[in-house]
Amino acid sequence: MPYSESLAERIRGLLDVRSDIVEKKMFGGLAFLLSGNMCVGVWNFSLIARVGADAYQEALAEEFAREFDVTGRPMTGWILVDPEGIDSDRLLQIWTERAIQFVETLPPK
Repeated sequence: MPYSESLAERIRGLLDVRSDIVEKKMFGGLAFLLSGNMCVGVWNFSLIARVGADAYQEALAEEFAREFDVTGRPMTGWILVDPEGIDSDRLLQIWTERAIQFVETLPPK
């Protein structure tokens, strides 16, 4: 299944003010990398958000959030947010900002 181009456009709209974001096709979807580290992405119609191991359980407890597991091996620190959890621009912004806050703590690649 191709990824949601409309979700990708919404993410682009949130990230277009940053010069350190690069798009890359990954996981059969689209990823947005911050200083070389994956931050958020689109898989099918859902948002991939990298929140880190410390915030992982808290993020999983959020409504419409689940493990990011597209290969049969869940990735700790990565969340998949179903479309209902990002149906407003504000909700998408909240998840995107959470991911940015974590990824900014990582060394650039």
